[in-house]
Amino acid sequence: MSVSSPRSRDYPIQRWVFEDAAGRFDIDLGDSNMLPGRLDALSVPPDLELDYGHDRGLGELRRAVAGLYGDGGSADSVLITQGAQQALYLVYAALLTPGSRVIAFRPGWQQSWDVPPELGSTVDLVGFRPDLSFDVEAAEAVAGPDVRLIVANSPCNPTGRRIAEKDLLALVELAERTDAHLLLDEEYALDLSRSAAVGSDRVISVSSLSKVYGFPGLRVGWLYGPPDVVERCARRKFLSTISNSVLCETLACDVLAHRTDHLRSYHELTRQGLALVRDFARRNADAVTLVEPEDTPFAWLWLTTGEEPLTMCRRALDLGVLLMPGETLGASDGFRICFARSPEAVTEGLSRVERVLRPSAPPAGSTAAR
Repeated sequence: MSVSSPRSRDYPIQRWVFEDAAGRFDIDLGDSNMLPGRLDALSVPPDLELDYGHDRGLGELRRAVAGLYGDGGSADSVLITQGAQQALYLVYAALLTPGSRVIAFRPGWQQSWDVPPELGSTVDLVGFRPDLSFDVEAAEAVAGPDVRLIVANSPCNPTGRRIAEKDLLALVELAERTDAHLLLDEEYALDLSRSAAVGSDRVISVSSLSKVYGFPGLRVGWLYGPPDVVERCARRKFLSTISNSVLCETLACDVLAHRTDHLRSYHELTRQGLALVRDFARRNADAVTLVEPEDTPFAWLWLTTGEEPLTMCRRALDLGVLLMPGETLGASDGFRICFARSPEAVTEGLSRVERVLRPSAPPAGSTAAR
């Protein structure tokens, strides 16, 4: 997988979504979350007192999050944050010091290679093997005694691939051997009870209600890890935001109370959407190659036409479809497409993308295309 090097303090994904694409699309296949939920699907007590709540998060919510990590989960291991982004930042701020080093994987979420230098740390970026599995050997090769954090995203954004069990064990062992912590961004994990953070004093898990549950507007995330790390992060959270919105945290409790229903909707929508993406990839096998996702609401597609992904995605944007070019996530040879949308939206969006890939081809589904 070829990687691109975004300039320091320049976030291509931010520029693409909030500047270049703003107001120019009616079909969103670019974001990586489940179809956004609606307020009328949730309930909140009308007499809810809108006080400050708790700096670590409402007790009910912390217990519900701890329950996601299995019977052994403890509320003392949970800190509720302003989305997963803040949780990740708090871990960096709590564990990194000037002169320390971070090992991170790319392509991925740019925060992991941009924030540590702001804190005086050095980042060693590691790629993926040709099959898009995590190159643990490369991580081990750059590890040293000054490594304090190893950062990995599983399932990975944008590849859609999980860390294989043997590779995950190797990363945990590497963290233990170097007196570091393994920070797992598990935004897309469906079963957190299997997280390596459970029962470990070296692994920290971060997730939220944004991706799988489809409530990014609540801005409710969390970190789960060793109580001493949670304490250090909680102190830093207090200095920045004090606490989250009591209203949003109460709504989050309702989301998790109906977790089974939300996951049922997620599975149904992604099952239908992935089938459409597979058909699209088969029809356009000379232009794209699908990387089969592992329970993510999106997929990575290699672009084999020779065109730069950003250029192709700009042409799709001209037709009103938002895609995520690989350049926004540190890659240069493909694009990410979200299929956790209504079948009608996915079908229409893919039809337009097909017109971009094949300007002279008739619309998918027409008589001439059969």
